[in-house]
Amino acid sequence: MCKVILCAALFLGGAALPAATVQLKDQASVSGTILAQKPNEIVIDIGYTVLVIPRNQILQLLNDNAPDVKAPAVVPPSAAAPELPAAPIPVVAPPSASVAAQGFYFAGAGLLKERSVRELAAELGSAVVQVRTPGGLGSGFFVNEDGFLITNFHVTEGETQISVEVFQQKNGELERKVYKQVKIVSLNKFGDLALLKVEDKDAPKFVHVVLGDSDALAVGERVFAIGSPLGLERSVTEGIVSTKTRQLQGELYLQTTAQINPGNSGGPLFNLHGEVVGVTNMKITSGEGLGFAIPVQSVVFFLNHRDSFAYDNDNPTNPYRYLEPAHRLKTSASN
Repeated sequence: MCKVILCAALFLGGAALPAATVQLKDQASVSGTILAQKPNEIVIDIGYTVLVIPRNQILQLLNDNAPDVKAPAVVPPSAAAPELPAAPIPVVAPPSASVAAQGFYFAGAGLLKERSVRELAAELGSAVVQVRTPGGLGSGFFVNEDGFLITNFHVTEGETQISVEVFQQKNGELERKVYKQVKIVSLNKFGDLALLKVEDKDAPKFVHVVLGDSDALAVGERVFAIGSPLGLERSVTEGIVSTKTRQLQGELYLQTTAQINPGNSGGPLFNLHGEVVGVTNMKITSGEGLGFAIPVQSVVFFLNHRDSFAYDNDNPTNPYRYLEPAHRLKTSASN
């Protein structure tokens, strides 16, 4: 999967900046001038625009020895003018790119290419987990490599013992690993969302998803779900978006023909770009192909305001923390 974020800015620089070719994991490559190398991403000028490429999508970085940098077919003359000042203009990124740069989760910018369900399921399956509690089980998915994951509130409601089962690629095979040190970070009871974190000492860096844009979905667009229906982990079901605005109990949901069953709750609904567009959470049991998912826009809001939904150990039945009321100052009356 290739995730490249487009930045709406132009860098101006001298000849000292290194030229390079970035080979991506989806067998594509990008050539240009390296403007910045950060721990989580590389900023590269390809001539007519600037791209921010996450390091987890980079297969290899090759420095070009030739003085001329490969560029796309059409390059504005001003982009290569050597007499311009060397001080770069700061990148002005779109909202989704700036959020991704914060490092907590990654948002697609509509630049991921469309692929088959077979390819995407093989690549994204490791980011989907099974969430187990004494009262039952559900699904979830990692939003970053540090072990933060999204699931449904009703999967964890009233539970204090939570474990997460992950399937990781190792030596070409899937390895099942159960993590039992799982912390509840934030809860949104009314939005049916929960943010958890794996805190086991031996936890590695996890494969994570990219969040998409449910508003950009079209009715009839193909989607697929990965989860653990009835405990059958890593099950993939495919369907279409039936409607984007199904009103149920005062909330709007995505309706899909992708089969949703108990155990799918909290799992991701993907588009064919490999972006999460919803969180599956319920179905109508008296019919077939009537599944529902929370739009990913609600997930983004929840993650951006996760401190407001922080879980309170002193009051575990309440997902909100309230400040102590201000005490009225005592003043003495003057004569």
